[in-house]
Amino acid sequence: MRILVTGSFRISHEQIDKLSQLGAQVTFHADERAAVENPESYEAVVCNGLFLYHKIEEFTNLRFIQLTSAGFDRVPMDYITAHGIEIANARGVYSLPMAEYALFGVLNLLKQGRFFYENQKDHLWEKHRGLQELCGKTVCIIGCGSVGTECAKRFMAFGCHVIGVDLYPRDDANFEHIAPLEQLFSCLQKSDIVVLTLPLTKETHHIMNAQAFENMRRGAILVNIARGAVLDTSALIEALQNKLGGAVLDVFEEEPLNAQSSLWGMENVLITPHNSFVGENNSERLWNVIFQSFQKFLGEDIR
Repeated sequence: MRILVTGSFRISHEQIDKLSQLGAQVTFHADERAAVENPESYEAVVCNGLFLYHKIEEFTNLRFIQLTSAGFDRVPMDYITAHGIEIANARGVYSLPMAEYALFGVLNLLKQGRFFYENQKDHLWEKHRGLQELCGKTVCIIGCGSVGTECAKRFMAFGCHVIGVDLYPRDDANFEHIAPLEQLFSCLQKSDIVVLTLPLTKETHHIMNAQAFENMRRGAILVNIARGAVLDTSALIEALQNKLGGAVLDVFEEEPLNAQSSLWGMENVLITPHNSFVGENNSERLWNVIFQSFQKFLGEDIR
């Protein structure tokens, strides 16, 4: 089997050898935007945004896709399903750093991190009497998959009441309860902190809109580590100006975030450049996922 591995995963010579031992012939393609020679020769690809720049129809013998992302929103799923192409995502690879980031962002706002940082730069000794406690607050996690579950574990460890909203509710010891999507507004109404970890689909596009923000508590904090388009940016800006206590934003509808966006200047907003997934152990976790996927796929293929 010929496998195309793109620069979304910096595969080592040792890792190529391990795939070769499974019967694979590996080609490394550093830039997903660059032309791919003989795409029809590849039966499998390891990629992220490859099909944003190349027509999947040109990969006429493609049978398996291993994504280096957790989401499926950067690949043509209708075509993949229609042609019986197997696909696997990087489930669990980025969950730990993203959950830690969500906790960091909330604590940064509650403990007035910006205030103390600015005072430190100015060598200014000034107390702040408005610090808040995380313990006892209700946290609503919208999207209770791998990332959402890791978030739930960490907020619960800080003494929070953690509830979830998901398309497929279930019993889970990491949540006090998980409600169906139809109960989103009622969950928002009783939550101090709302964390978005749900995938971007046609159903979830702008799920956090003006009506959703109206149902959030005054002073509540919103965290978005999902995809930018799960919320309506204009509605968010208005809510931040009139109702919300703050927001922790790692993803945006348009990236990079426009330099003229009013979000940059808001003191109750923490902005990072789609960076929450970064952690020093990602490469090891991703390689384990990739190798296990090909072990399974090639094993079944051989049989």
